[in-house]
Amino acid sequence: MSDKFLDKAYGLETPEATLDHYNQWAASYDAEIADNGYATPGRIAAALAEVQPDMSEPVLDFGCGTGLSGLALRRQGFEIVDGMDPSADMLDQARSKSAYRKLTAISVSDSAPIPRGSYRRITGCGVLGTGAAPPEVFDMILHALPRGGLFAFSYNDHALADPAYTGKLIEWVDVGAARLLFQEHGDHLPGINLKSTVYVIEKA
Repeated sequence: MSDKFLDKAYGLETPEATLDHYNQWAASYDAEIADNGYATPGRIAAALAEVQPDMSEPVLDFGCGTGLSGLALRRQGFEIVDGMDPSADMLDQARSKSAYRKLTAISVSDSAPIPRGSYRRITGCGVLGTGAAPPEVFDMILHALPRGGLFAFSYNDHALADPAYTGKLIEWVDVGAARLLFQEHGDHLPGINLKSTVYVIEKA
């Protein structure tokens, strides 16, 4: 019987604790997530395709984990997907799926791991939220995008309840620095009755 990690994932308080948790979880992550009906990767891929039908444009899957979001993007028809993640063990799992052109290990202490302007399409599936990346990562991703670039991402119900996360989206949209193109609340992990909102925003 493998250890269960999902119930502990939303109480992690430091980047180091998060990294250690996901390294330990890597081998059993896909199975445990599948048992709970993980829906958000497919929803993000479909939302991005709806607003950006050019499937030849490279997509950066930021915080790609074991690669479930990369697989969803490829199944949706996106031809070139790159991944970034701080967990070496998670990246090993992602590598085995052959969904990515390249995978890059990043440091949790690196405040700007995405070279500015290197991608016009970035996804963040379950990345921003309690027990995962801090709110400042939202700003980092938007600053890395060029004007007209798209960020497709999710906030689960825990993140939606935290103004530190929702406030980042509001800040960018309210001042006209980004435009909200897509927003839909739906299933995230129905096995634990957790939902998420999927967004696509365009940098102005």
